[in-house]
Amino acid sequence: QVQLVESGGGLVQAGGSLRLSCAASGRTWSNYAMGWFRQAPGKEREFVASISWSGGSTYYADSVKGRFTISRDNGENTVYLQMNSLKPEDTAVYYCAAQFRVERLTHRPGYWGQGTQVTVSS
Repeated sequence: QVQLVESGGGLVQAGGSLRLSCAASGRTWSNYAMGWFRQAPGKEREFVASISWSGGSTYYADSVKGRFTISRDNGENTVYLQMNSLKPEDTAVYYCAAQFRVERLTHRPGYWGQGTQVTVSS
């Protein structure tokens, strides 16, 4: 079974931190860029961050730059999103994604996780 499974979401107060994890399994993930999108109620799904297969290139949405850090461990096929200085506007369902043979994620990743809820209280 090919799957991406997110974990680490939850409820935090503004200014707090969370670390999301995405475990990829079920196939060979070599040469896949991976990353995160999010969708808030009533909003379109938006790009958050991505990381190249090698880990050498990272990309962030302007709204999270300087607060979020993406990383990956290819030995464990796991991608992480460290989220610091969280704001209420970060509240959303966060989705892990993977895309073959690209340096960064586009709007059409080949694989998606089920999502994990992040709620930031005021």
